[in-house]
This record gives sequence, structure tokens and C-alpha cells, in this order.
Amino acid sequence: MFGKMLKFIKEVKVEMGKVSWPTREELISSTAVVVVVSLMFAVIVGALDTLLMLLAKSLYGS
Repeated sequence: MFGKMLKFIKEVKVEMGKVSWPTREELISSTAVVVVVSLMFAVIVGALDTLLMLLAKSLYGS
């Protein structure tokens, strides 16, 4: 059991050496894109929610 775990850890170390890690600038840029797109999506969903709520209120007379 211990031998299998040690082999697994060694294989993970080899594979992690093959990973192409992003630079700091790439990471910051990608993070900014994710934040902006998430905020845009939140605004769109919020606007649709408000619009549908107003429509439902007008239809059901609440």
C-alpha cells in the first residue's frame, strides 16, 4: 500500500512539472475577464428578474 502511494506521489510530481502555468499578467488578465463577465451576467439576470416580477405583478394585480 505504501509503495503504491509513493509511486502515485512521484507520478503527480512528474505531471505537475509538465503543467504550463500562467504568468502573473495572464492570471490577472483572465481574472479580470471572469469578474467583468460575471458582473455583466449578474446585471442581466437582475434586470430580467425585475422585469418578470413587474410583469407578474401587473398580470396578477398584486
